[in-house]
Amino acid sequence: MSQLAEETLLALLSQVRSHESISPNDVAKAISAENWQRELPKVRAVIVGLARQGRIEVVRKGKPVEPEGLKGIYRVRLVPNS
Repeated sequence: MSQLAEETLLALLSQVRSHESISPNDVAKAISAENWQRELPKVRAVIVGLARQGRIEVVRKGKPVEPEGLKGIYRVRLVPNS
């Protein structure tokens, strides 16, 4: 996993309110505003890894989904406190 992508993702998530989500594009653009599309594969890998660890959730239409085989539009958020 990319350390920069992980740090950027977690930093952005720490700035949003509980249960709010961010787009993977937000993370990629924070890493490189000009070449953000090149960063998306690294961001996606970090998202899958952190979701497997149970540190974040991948959501689609506000509902958690499995991180494997991510396609289309999705967002990520910190795992809500139980």
